[in-house]
Amino acid sequence: MIIKGIKRGYILTLVFFMASCSTVPLTGRKQANLVSDAEMQQMAVQSYNQFLKDPSTKVIYNTSESRRVKAIGERIAVAVTKFMNDKGYADQIAGYKWEFNLVESKEVNAWCMPGGKVAVYTGILPVAKTDAGLATVMGHEIAHAIAKHANERYSQQMIAQGLGSIIGTAITKSEAGMQVFDQVFGIGAQTGVLLPMSRKQESEADRLGLTFMAMAGYNPNDALIFWQRMAAQNTGQTPPEFLSTHPSDETRISDIKKYIPEAMKYYRAK
Repeated sequence: MIIKGIKRGYILTLVFFMASCSTVPLTGRKQANLVSDAEMQQMAVQSYNQFLKDPSTKVIYNTSESRRVKAIGERIAVAVTKFMNDKGYADQIAGYKWEFNLVESKEVNAWCMPGGKVAVYTGILPVAKTDAGLATVMGHEIAHAIAKHANERYSQQMIAQGLGSIIGTAITKSEAGMQVFDQVFGIGAQTGVLLPMSRKQESEADRLGLTFMAMAGYNPNDALIFWQRMAAQNTGQTPPEFLSTHPSDETRISDIKKYIPEAMKYYRAK
């Protein structure tokens, strides 16, 4: 029989794949997450702390900009948490311990790890300009975490590297599992940033991010202005890291125009 020739690891992977589907809030997209949220969050905390403690990382404390980043992030986090609890998704953010840090870097970038660990680079502040612009950035990155895009990509990497045999075990104690996590998040690189998501995930984060910023009281229409400024950063040369493998500027802006009416249903000015 053919099944006899299949390695035990792949059988386990298939079993967990079939049993571990989840639904992305708002979009309703089905996805396979083969690793528990608790394990992803544990690995994220470890990597995030390592990044903050790295000598090359300069975290900015007690400035108007760092306080601004924290205030906007916390405002979005409160709104997202309420939405997830109200809509029956509380289990998907169980264990979240939000943290927002401003990091000195010329890179036009920001990211959010599973469990709500966020970093915003100073290089993106001149492009964000306003609170709404910054809320657009942070809403988009928080959306990646809420939609479990990292979990999804981690699972894909585990399967691609033939590591299905360790799925279902204590992955956080597995050297191979941690190596895949580092690959997915780019930990160890000088920039210390997450590797680019897929275009499908980026578009999904755009849609969710607009809604999350609206829930927090930021006008989604301002997001369109921000993304137009981001598009202007791409002069035909290498785009900023924040735009790597993202949809084209024209496609993104066109899609955001379509998403705004949905997001506006959640908007209440504060």
